[in-house]
Amino acid sequence: MVYQDPVSPNMVYQDPVNHNNVYQDPINHNTVYQDPEQVSQDSVAFLYQDLSGNSYTAVRRSALWPTRYRSRLLPGENQPLDVGLLRRVKEVLEGVEPRTAAQHITRADCMVAGIVEVRVEDQRRMGVASGVELLTLAHGHQLRLDLLERYQTMSVVLAVFILGCTGSPEERAALLHKAIQIAAQLKSSMGNMFGFSAVMRALELPQVARLKQTWTVLRQRYTECSVLYQHNLRPFLKALDQGKESTQLTGTSFPHIIPLLLLLERRTALGEGAWQAEGSGVDAVMSHLTAARTIAQLGRIYCANADIKIMGLREQAEVSEVFQTDFQTRLLWGSGGAGQDPAQRYAKYHSVLTTLSHHLEPPRHLPPGAPQTLTPCPPQTLTPWTPPDTDSLEPPRH
Repeated sequence: MVYQDPVSPNMVYQDPVNHNNVYQDPINHNTVYQDPEQVSQDSVAFLYQDLSGNSYTAVRRSALWPTRYRSRLLPGENQPLDVGLLRRVKEVLEGVEPRTAAQHITRADCMVAGIVEVRVEDQRRMGVASGVELLTLAHGHQLRLDLLERYQTMSVVLAVFILGCTGSPEERAALLHKAIQIAAQLKSSMGNMFGFSAVMRALELPQVARLKQTWTVLRQRYTECSVLYQHNLRPFLKALDQGKESTQLTGTSFPHIIPLLLLLERRTALGEGAWQAEGSGVDAVMSHLTAARTIAQLGRIYCANADIKIMGLREQAEVSEVFQTDFQTRLLWGSGGAGQDPAQRYAKYHSVLTTLSHHLEPPRHLPPGAPQTLTPCPPQTLTPWTPPDTDSLEPPRH
């Protein structure tokens, strides 16, 4: 299969026949490649040929490898949603300042995306200077999947802590307050629209949005934060998803790419409708595709902005680990389930979040303990009431 670069039409890509077996260079039939460490299930290899006839091989490895991730917080083997680990992570989230959390999230986002600390070797393998440019290219498939994985995992982790690690509406409102503050810092101070979208998506999930008691407490105790969320952050995210809002180039470290990722990876990335971005009309699609070309052309500027935003960051080891995708994957699915297919993993957690949400605030039309789905009763035909015949009634016995 041959692909043409939508940004640079002079570059053509040739997909190898099989990533796992020996394959032959279609440009030079005397050259055969066999590198199991570079060409594997965790990487995507492409053979390039420019108009001058020069060709080379580039490999984009996945930046995520949760099954081999090790940290001071994680044991060698862990169970999904380990209670002690959840308690420790909650303490870290409650103790970190919103701006510090936003800086750590931005650094982790940009590391996965190949925006900061990109080595010359990585540039050679990508074929471009940064991951921002790679996003729109054919061999950016693995990078797009990595970013979608990070986006979903961050959203699920935050939702789990809001729904499953709190005992009262006041505790949940406090976590909502912290999450909204982090989202505001990602939007304004960091210019990280990717991280902003991930945090906001956790708050927009139906399982979280339906908690009326929690949101009422938020409005009462954190009125200013509630107003910021309802009248600033939510409309801004909706406008971004619909392609009606653009960010300033000078202050943006990571542009809003979620709709583009969903468009390019629609077949393989997401199965749940709850994860899909709003505004899938023709105008929105054209707007996102136009923005993709601009993003690729301005990749170096975003990289420079990201370097400035995270400059001077005093990295805190535990905070950094909490916002790593590999750590979050191990936290949610354990060491045994971290390597399973993402679509199956997230489909299961959609049901888990729904169960947790209904446990906290049971739906009004269902009594506590009732099944979550009800079968509607068939319509019944009512007959008019007629009084009984008094002559046929027996007299009362005394």
